[in-house]
Amino acid sequence: MTKNARDQDVRLILQLAEMYRDPDMQSARAWWHNTFWPESARDYLKVEAALGTPENLWLGQVISYWGMAAALVAQGTLGEQALLGADFSNELFEVFCKVQPFLEELRRRAHKPGLLRNIEALAMGSTKNCRRVAAVLKRSASSRKEMSRRLAKAS
Repeated sequence: MTKNARDQDVRLILQLAEMYRDPDMQSARAWWHNTFWPESARDYLKVEAALGTPENLWLGQVISYWGMAAALVAQGTLGEQALLGADFSNELFEVFCKVQPFLEELRRRAHKPGLLRNIEALAMGSTKNCRRVAAVLKRSASSRKEMSRRLAKAS
């Protein structure tokens, strides 16, 4: 890797980190992490169709952010190692894993064959990344069960 490429990676990671810390983005990320647990394409599409709601905005904000970051890697503008080495990159895998079980159906029903393509390509692009996806899927299943238990207990 040349010095110019390393410098560009550093600049882009700092810019992504700045966007990541934006208060609106933090709200969107908190919603994705703590509240949004889609069980089907229908659950996702219901939020996508609720135009003007905070949830609709947060859905688009997080998908767009990680889609942009993954596109930078796909285009060779940002090194994969630079992005996936950043502390905040695990969220890309968390976002992907929440929709991965029904992603093909989601693409079909939304008439968006390219939905999350760059994120998927990055997340599934190497054996190491696939292991990371498997670990996040396992954690997500546990988190989903815990969230369901808490909701049932609160009712």
